[in-house]
Amino acid sequence: MQQYAYFGVLLFVVAGSGWLEFVVRTRVLQRARRFALAVAPVVLVFVVWDAYAISQGHWTFDAASTTGVVVLADIPLEELVFFLVVPFAAVLTLEAVRSVRGWSVGDEPQDDQ
Repeated sequence: MQQYAYFGVLLFVVAGSGWLEFVVRTRVLQRARRFALAVAPVVLVFVVWDAYAISQGHWTFDAASTTGVVVLADIPLEELVFFLVVPFAAVLTLEAVRSVRGWSVGDEPQDDQ
């Protein structure tokens, strides 16, 4: 069961913020393209960074706490999922605060005056 520890943490992250999509109606899932464009550059940078750090022996992942599924460049599947789940939770939280506070981002449709 310990091999699912990393996924367990990710599940708690999703549970902690995922409800915002439905209760506060953040609409992050409805704007998947916007989310992907926001997260893709960050994912790319951290995947390259992780791959480099692993290849240089700067850090490793505890095999007992991961499933053993390695996706690319010795990066465990859980780590790649982390790079999507944590930004998703952050965006959900930001969008929930924006929604409740009425803050605009600047990409809302403008009324013609």
